[in-house]
Amino acid sequence: MYLSRLALNPRHRQVQRDLADCHALHRRVLAAFPATNPGADARAYFGVLYRLDIDPRSGIPILLVQSRIEPNWQISIADSSLLAADGDQENPACKSVAAAFAALTDGMVLRFRLRANPTRRLAIPPGKRVDLRRESDQIAWLHRKGEQSGFALPPLAANADVPDLSVVPEGVRSGRRARTDGASSNAGAGQMSFGSVVYEGRLQIVEADRFRQALGAGIGSGKAFGFGLLSVAPDRG
Repeated sequence: MYLSRLALNPRHRQVQRDLADCHALHRRVLAAFPATNPGADARAYFGVLYRLDIDPRSGIPILLVQSRIEPNWQISIADSSLLAADGDQENPACKSVAAAFAALTDGMVLRFRLRANPTRRLAIPPGKRVDLRRESDQIAWLHRKGEQSGFALPPLAANADVPDLSVVPEGVRSGRRARTDGASSNAGAGQMSFGSVVYEGRLQIVEADRFRQALGAGIGSGKAFGFGLLSVAPDRG
């Protein structure tokens, strides 16, 4: 498994277009990976998950991309002016995280960050998803995902009934899917939108094997459009 980090140039018009349209950014990310058979889900095939963060000090957009194979950013980011100056750090940078994944064990407490699209399915019409808007529902959603994914949310030291995390709604992220190549004029086209929530806090690994699977597969829906990448780091507190 690999993790890439790209600092993007917020003044570049193409970067601005990519950041304003989740489908455009999706295409930019997947351009760094080999072509697949027609009809195949390239994102799932290569295990691609990504998240766009904003550096709190510089305001520079930081794109984090996790994948099963090492991407070729020289294809996707052929124009170096799309990238921002990032101090002494290599940009883009890519490293293997396989050893870090292998070192995860039951009981380990980690800091985490997750941009997710918490939803529920409606019975009518079947399969339709609607965004969860109340904070209590958004927290309950993450608890359920944790149970499915081998982790739990430890409580605050001062209140055993409240998990140690912040929940920040970001409104709606939108994009427009272009028509499918070779199809009729409007086939596959349409506006898309996703309710975006950022979770940050502490988690505890309950079952390391399931947790590793969740790290690789992502959490929740909207994975093709910048949701579901669970980033973890040692808890220094």
